[in-house]
Amino acid sequence: MAETNGDQILAEALRDQGVRYVFGIVGHPVIELALALQAAGLRYLGFRNEQAACYAAQAHGFLTRKPAAVLCVSGPGLLHVIGGMANAQMNCWPVLVLGGSCPQDHEGIGGFQESNQVEASRPHCKYAARPASASLIPLHVEKAVRLATYGRPGAAYLDLPATLLKQSIDSDRVARARPVPEPPLVFPDTRLVEEAADLLVCAKKPLIVVGKGAAYARSEAQVRWLVESTNLPFLPTPMGKGVVPDTDTRCVSSARSAALLQSDVVLLLGARLNWMLHFGRPPRYRSDVQFIQVDICAEELHNSVTAGVAIQASIGPVAELLAEALKNRRYSHDRNGPWWRELDNKRNSNRETVDRMSTDISQPLNYYAVFKTIQDSLPDNCMICSEGANTMDIGRTILLNNLPRHRLDAGTFGTMGVGLGFAIAAALYCKDEHPNKKVICIEGDSAFGFSGMELETMFRYKLPIVVVIVNNNGIYGGFDSETYTGIRSGGEASDLTPPNTLTPDAHYEKMMELFGKKGYFCKSTEQIRIALKESLQIKDAPSLINIMINPQADRKEQAFSWLTESKL
Repeated sequence: MAETNGDQILAEALRDQGVRYVFGIVGHPVIELALALQAAGLRYLGFRNEQAACYAAQAHGFLTRKPAAVLCVSGPGLLHVIGGMANAQMNCWPVLVLGGSCPQDHEGIGGFQESNQVEASRPHCKYAARPASASLIPLHVEKAVRLATYGRPGAAYLDLPATLLKQSIDSDRVARARPVPEPPLVFPDTRLVEEAADLLVCAKKPLIVVGKGAAYARSEAQVRWLVESTNLPFLPTPMGKGVVPDTDTRCVSSARSAALLQSDVVLLLGARLNWMLHFGRPPRYRSDVQFIQVDICAEELHNSVTAGVAIQASIGPVAELLAEALKNRRYSHDRNGPWWRELDNKRNSNRETVDRMSTDISQPLNYYAVFKTIQDSLPDNCMICSEGANTMDIGRTILLNNLPRHRLDAGTFGTMGVGLGFAIAAALYCKDEHPNKKVICIEGDSAFGFSGMELETMFRYKLPIVVVIVNNNGIYGGFDSETYTGIRSGGEASDLTPPNTLTPDAHYEKMMELFGKKGYFCKSTEQIRIALKESLQIKDAPSLINIMINPQADRKEQAFSWLTESKL
């Protein structure tokens, strides 16, 4: 009889479940496993940091609805990945983590990199297990993929001791598993849809909030029909952008605070009432606001506040049925009515403020001038990855998305360091599905520092990602060189350096010289335009544009801070 081993069984099980990509860092005991994965036809990309590998895998899962895998070594390797697992779990993105671990016969006696990895992973994933034998690996892979994708998506972890991977068994003893079918559509209780329709018809100031869940659910056709057929104003969450185009006249992103504060009925399509939507409570909302919640996860319903109507279902069927129910009621919100006039007035006022800041191209530049220049220079429908405090928040208001799943940012967990991993995943997705589409990774200088060496990963795999660093010399904001030097003079640097500062005028673009290429250092909008034009023509390597801005540049004054101080 033919023999096989754990490495080969696992590689074939992943292939049979439709896993195409594996991201990670090899070492004991998974070197041979990585080779087996490639031999089985999976694509393996080696990273410089396990967290970045996990960020790439989960972003690929969001873009494709199929989990990619993360391969890591035992002990410290898995612990590095846990930050990425937590991010995937909070974002509700599918990912499969494969952790090499200490040989079972070394456990409890001080084995190399011995760690209780299953228990360490369990709080940050939907499924964490160690197959009892090599023959059972396919069953665990099937379950991990199924749990990562069914219901609310998330992370799954499989623990792989060296003894399990090297175990040899007869091939006919392997418990084969069939591929996991597509996650089922969950249809709503039609009575609840009718209740939701009645609530919207009676509303004087209705609002649709389009969440990341609507983007993941591929519900853009139904949601667009709902918006277009009803004239309801909509507000996308950061990664809900593009489900309905940002350029749609019914998008009220530029009047976000007013729309949330004044609405009397809010329809949540795959959006959660967590910190990003200020828990659904005053002072960000009216005390009498009614929520219509639509979510795939029953446990999410009534979170923070009790919903007027709570529907557990897939987004697409609900949006379609709700549009039909409103059509039957001959409902369309009056585009010339008082609610739209109020929103339009606020949008126009805010746009005037942003336009003034965007057209101020005096040096050092401000955020708005930088982002307007970038927006004007980009081809249509780029994939935009972004992170950093003001860089991300201001960027999302100016850099437009007219297609879904074309913006990846720090997400629900507010994680910094995701940008380059996300961009690598986006570039691979584009290479496979949309070869002419461009990927732009826009980073704050602090955020870039978390995973900047993944630039080498981009070079190694010939990924034409345009990395843009918006450099203000610090976290939130820093100081110019003269002020920085004055602050630090006459004492110990660790005593006198403000905690939010980074080295002024750092030439990050010179990292390109490590790979024999040229980066761009920009201080003017014209330099930005030239740098982008040249970078977008590169087809087989990344580029890096380092844009210096005013270290004290601020955002437009906000009626409310992004973080609501308390939900009580």
